Amino acid sequence: MRIYECADYQGMSRRAANIISAQVIQKPDCVLGLATGSTPIGTYKQLVEWYNKGDLSFAEVHSVNLDEYRGLPGTHDQSYRYFMQTNLFDHVDIKVENTNVPNGMAEDPAAECQRYEQVMADLGGIDLQLLGMGHNGHIGFNEPCDDFPLITHLVDLTASTIDANKRFFASEADVPRQALTMGIGSIMKAKKILVVVSGADKADIVRRAFCGPITPQVPASILQLHPDVTLVGDSAALAEIKKEGVKVCG
Repeated sequence: MRIYECADYQGMSRRAANIISAQVIQKPDCVLGLATGSTPIGTYKQLVEWYNKGDLSFAEVHSVNLDEYRGLPGTHDQSYRYFMQTNLFDHVDIKVENTNVPNGMAEDPAAECQRYEQVMADLGGIDLQLLGMGHNGHIGFNEPCDDFPLITHLVDLTASTIDANKRFFASEADVPRQALTMGIGSIMKAKKILVVVSGADKADIVRRAFCGPITPQVPASILQLHPDVTLVGDSAALAEIKKEGVKVCG
């Protein structure tokens, strides 16, 4: 695992965008696994800036998103399809038909999960998967539980995740209680994984995920077993892991 320490959120975003852009330049028709949430917004903004300068093209790229709320159409301003459109897709030359987000309005969630797994298989797998990490160690919407879910599945969101997301909705009652998410096994199949973390409030979970035992109670801890993981964080988020003597690059 490679760990890069950046001074602040802006530096973290630029470093992460550089890793993604290198993947796109090296393999223009690559498959990118993409994440939502507040942490990657700066990364997407930097990618858009480089696209506008002519340094980068997404014309041949395919994308596969981690998750989507159940019950929200893609036009809802809190859906993850809407997030991706407004933060990245609408601002670069990626073809909309090459972008994939689970269908939160599917009448049969189990069938939609199977379909999504097939989409990833048909694309030949994910070349680079971008991940954020929740305060409880969740990746995608894989919450702490008794085992590691293997494939895309329907999940009940925990109270802590609902609480963390309520700031994006009019009230807590409006936050969806379920989501469709790639499984841990789906994520681990990616050839490369890029994790972005920012802020002192993530320092403890970063330490637990990458220095603690591998346990489904800390879903991100499974990443210790992946052969090609890069962690990019600001100084505040990496403060605790550095105390463990883990090698960190500048």
